[in-house]
Amino acid sequence: MTPTGFVRSDSLGWVQAMGGTRIVARQLDSAIFLALDARGLAQRWIMPAGLEHTYERNRSYAADPYVLAVEPLRAPSFMTAGRYGEPLSTQLRTMIALEADARFVLLPVELRFEKVGTGARGVLRVALLDPRAADARFVGDVKGDAATTAAAALASVGQRLADLFSAP
Repeated sequence: MTPTGFVRSDSLGWVQAMGGTRIVARQLDSAIFLALDARGLAQRWIMPAGLEHTYERNRSYAADPYVLAVEPLRAPSFMTAGRYGEPLSTQLRTMIALEADARFVLLPVELRFEKVGTGARGVLRVALLDPRAADARFVGDVKGDAATTAAAALASVGQRLADLFSAP
């Protein structure tokens, strides 16, 4: 699983209150890790911290997992079975080549907050990618529960994403 690619600013001011897009992305990555770890799945996956470690050992060859070229995946027209091109295809192929037994990449593409009642919920666009074929096996939105704080919204998104892979 790569780090979260992009966080949109929101009208509630949650992103700014939490310290900006980079911090919110890292907190979402942590929430996803905690949700997967609680279900016994995190040790079977290569998480953002592991990808960063591999990158640090192979800087001249590997792509920085925090600066992947995810922009084409953000387009509403990018759907399941869609193909993506360079430079993302090379970045991901190199990434899986450096990790033992890696085949697919789960890429949290973009997080946004949607206003719901007096609070909001997190919505994460996520893509399951096959770097060998440079296509998307799944693209969709994971919607968290309504929350009154950004931290609760992020935790809910992490839980809902984990629900796709294992029952709570």
